Amino acid sequence: MATRVGIVNYGMGNLGSVRRAFEDLGADVVVADRPSALDAADRLVLPGVGAFSQGMQRLRDGGWCDALHSLVHERQRPLLGICLGMQMLASAGDEGGDEAGLGLIAGRVRRIDALGCTLRIPHVGWNDVRFDAGEPLFAGVPDGADFYFVHSYALDAENEHDVVARTNYGVPVVAAVRHGHVFGTQFHPEKSSRCGRRLLRNFIDIAPC
Repeated sequence: MATRVGIVNYGMGNLGSVRRAFEDLGADVVVADRPSALDAADRLVLPGVGAFSQGMQRLRDGGWCDALHSLVHERQRPLLGICLGMQMLASAGDEGGDEAGLGLIAGRVRRIDALGCTLRIPHVGWNDVRFDAGEPLFAGVPDGADFYFVHSYALDAENEHDVVARTNYGVPVVAAVRHGHVFGTQFHPEKSSRCGRRLLRNFIDIAPC
């Protein structure tokens, strides 16, 4: 039986490309317009494009926050946040004011220049990603492989052990995180060619903790 992947549709995600990527990998994809539509999903995906504060407001208004916490903590569903979706896993973010996040990954999302970057913002394009040896999300991916980034903010993680991959854009930038069965990528795996598809395949195959 195909793995059922539930994609959270809160009105700010690049749903088409994410859906197609998982369908190409043989997953049974459900684009969830309400939290209850995630109940039958084996894997959860939180995509996102836009501002942190607006994204969190949409999640709260739609009842997604409580549902995601319940599915992750009580039902042990693996969750992957992509780009803004990864940022909203954090404790808080600075974009649009001091805004609380989902609190699934300890840390704050800050503008890249606040982290010391002097290069052009937003950061747009392909960058090589270095990851921890043995990290299951990157199984079969060459260390230093290129992934596609589009962002002006990045996670300043509170716990170093939650950071599993980094890239360099003038300063080291968190590229991927994992806390238990909660995963996040700052880059877009669905737009990152063969290596991105391999990462999504790994997410499908990873067993809950």
